[in-house]
Amino acid sequence: MDKKLTAAESEEIDWGECAADEGKIMKWTQSLSESVHTGLSYPLTNHVKCSLMKGDYLYFHYGCDGQDDRGWGCGYRTIQTMASWICNNCVALKDKHTPPPSLPEIQQALVTMGDKPGSFSPSRDWIGTFEASLILDYFYDVPCKLVHVRGGGAELEHVAVEELQRHFEKHGSPVMMGGDRDNSSKGIFGVCTGGDGSYLLVVDPHYYGCQLEKMELQRRGWVAWKRVSSLDQSSFYNLCMPQTANRAT
Repeated sequence: MDKKLTAAESEEIDWGECAADEGKIMKWTQSLSESVHTGLSYPLTNHVKCSLMKGDYLYFHYGCDGQDDRGWGCGYRTIQTMASWICNNCVALKDKHTPPPSLPEIQQALVTMGDKPGSFSPSRDWIGTFEASLILDYFYDVPCKLVHVRGGGAELEHVAVEELQRHFEKHGSPVMMGGDRDNSSKGIFGVCTGGDGSYLLVVDPHYYGCQLEKMELQRRGWVAWKRVSSLDQSSFYNLCMPQTANRAT
């Protein structure tokens, strides 16, 4: 992640289309790829248990709205992807055509809530699972469960996997994952367990470039099953789990 920049540097941010009015935001969201994990084969042919998120969403990634946020915006993009799922799948919101909040709107909301100082908006400061929980509650009245997973293979294989299985079966909403040594935000959209270990279905917001079809995103590895054992075993991880069981269609 990029280090925090000075106020003078942050004032030079070109927000691209994401600072535009709601009509323009709706226009560029229409070009985003939808439900990019669909069609991807399970990682294990003899799996014991596989649990996936349910419903449709849009894939947000670096630069998808004209803002070059490489190096600091992955958490924001994962939040936007989660927000698009809430907009598409929650009863109270699905017919309102409410777009996910833009990067400036996320930053200003965190300032308004008192979580961040005024200098945070605008800035290139990164955010994590805790801020994600605040944002989803602020914009959509959706509470989130935060789960802390200590580093190490046993904790990841058991605590994280079991929490994710329960979450997808009950709530069906995508999950945000981040850590300390491994501080790259990840969208978790499924979990699959077998005799050879467990896999997480990762939707990675770090892709930067023109819009790609879901098959190409999968081929390039931006949407893929990742072995839990491939995660940084020395890093702790946090999970942000939207509690949508009573709101989803």
